[in-house]
Amino acid sequence: MPNILLVKTSSLGDVVHNLPVVSDIIEHVPDAHVDWVVEEGFAGVPALHPGIERVIPIALRRWRRRLLAPATWREIGALRRAVQARRYDLVLDTQGLLKSALIAALAAGAVTGQDRKSAREPSAAWFYQRVFPASRDLHAVIRNRELAAKALGYPTPATPPNYGLRVPINTETAATLPARYAACFHGTSRDDKRWPDAHWVNLGRALGSRGLTLLLSWGDTQEHARAQTIAASIPNAMVPATRLGMRELPTVLAKAAVVIGVDTGLMHLAAALGRPTVAIYVDSAPRLSGAFPSDPASAVNLGGQGTPPQVAEVIGALERLGVV
Repeated sequence: MPNILLVKTSSLGDVVHNLPVVSDIIEHVPDAHVDWVVEEGFAGVPALHPGIERVIPIALRRWRRRLLAPATWREIGALRRAVQARRYDLVLDTQGLLKSALIAALAAGAVTGQDRKSAREPSAAWFYQRVFPASRDLHAVIRNRELAAKALGYPTPATPPNYGLRVPINTETAATLPARYAACFHGTSRDDKRWPDAHWVNLGRALGSRGLTLLLSWGDTQEHARAQTIAASIPNAMVPATRLGMRELPTVLAKAAVVIGVDTGLMHLAAALGRPTVAIYVDSAPRLSGAFPSDPASAVNLGGQGTPPQVAEVIGALERLGVV
């Protein structure tokens, strides 16, 4: 039985885009044991895939801030022991960054990744024993699946991606949700990816008149304040009192009538769950990183770099999805 370690640490959207690799491996190498190294804040996502035996969390973001602390080095030592506890027949780094390559190199097994021309950081290829090309003109999901197929020697999949997610409904969270709502993700790590607040207000009013409550999630104090500002101008809009974590968010996504979000990991998670999804792009290209569900009819990508969509376009997309 081959042992396989996947290294895809972050961000949330990248982690989601790597999930079909697990399903492909289980299909083509059904006796495989698959583990995954991932940033601790996103560890709940690969844990939702039944094909993953062991999720190995890391804390690079936290470790960087406390690099000299003894506790940090104890945790790094624990990571090394975790990835060396099992001898791997394949250690596959689909991230192609120096940090991910260094993590992969800690594991007990031959490391495979993208070649220098394909990797996001060419220096990552120095740490791989085997390398393969992966076209940078392909969507991230296709790139990941293609690399895994080359590494394991099965045909490059031409089937729709299978994200394999199994989401247990959190009944406590479900009880707090409106009867019919649109889960809206306005926050993003980059201001240039934000959709204007006025657009969210106009969209919320339009959806409210059609019987949909806007649920505006948030991740930090700044996003919380912005969500409250937007909600103040929309009748019946809802802003959760507390930050929703990975314990609550899969339920929020699974129960939503539709998910509307900018280019953020939670939008990609909604698409992976097969929820009707409208992805709003303001300063990035959906061709390479857009919502990519198993059923193409369940998601609509709008906008692009420098061409944010108008409210009417979003409403039109919702009509095509049969939500309004």
